[in-house]
Amino acid sequence: MKYVVVIEKGERNYGAYVPDLPGCVAVGDTVEQVEERIRGAIEFHIRGLREDGIDVPAPSTILREVEVSK
Repeated sequence: MKYVVVIEKGERNYGAYVPDLPGCVAVGDTVEQVEERIRGAIEFHIRGLREDGIDVPAPSTILREVEVSK
């Protein structure tokens, strides 16, 4: 499965979250580190849902870049 991950730059690090998996978040010092951590967080989150007998939400968020004039 492929989920949309949003990565935001903070003052001192990067944060990531998954819109289709509420509560699934990660933080890292670099983009690469936060990508690695959010991948692990997604796997952990899905495993926990399954263990609790909760349906895993299917990926449904659509990602599009929208260009605007300056």
